[in-house]
Amino acid sequence: MKVHICTVGRLRAGPEKTLIDDYLTRFDRTGRGLSLGPVSVLEVDDRKGGGMAGEAVLLRRALPAGAVICALDERGTVETSPKFAQRIAGWRDAGRSDLAFIIGGADGIDPALRNEADHLLSFGKMVWPHMMVRVMLAEQLYRAASILSGGPYHRV
Repeated sequence: MKVHICTVGRLRAGPEKTLIDDYLTRFDRTGRGLSLGPVSVLEVDDRKGGGMAGEAVLLRRALPAGAVICALDERGTVETSPKFAQRIAGWRDAGRSDLAFIIGGADGIDPALRNEADHLLSFGKMVWPHMMVRVMLAEQLYRAASILSGGPYHRV
């Protein structure tokens, strides 16, 4: 199952990009034997200033046809890492070929697009900067692959 991170905004060089690249490389390596990956990052930028609705149009275009859509949203479900890993494995085992994570812009995800998501996921009740959400998602993807492979990265 291919994994796509569809996000608003461009990530410049810096510590966040270094962390994301490291975790996604680890995920690709670990996930390969689990039929997970590779990961692609699709960045959209609403230069015309269309707000959440304009961002939603661009995000929809970035989504692969038929993909499972998991939106990162503060209203979503807070899950343990093992539960997140099992959710990903369930989608994979159900024969889904693409999994797309959506990260909205500064104002969040357009409500209509959020309602189209198959799952809403939250990294807690606090609001996180979007670049940190990317880092946390990349790390949790690697952790999920590690859990599913029985590797030592995740200890309960």
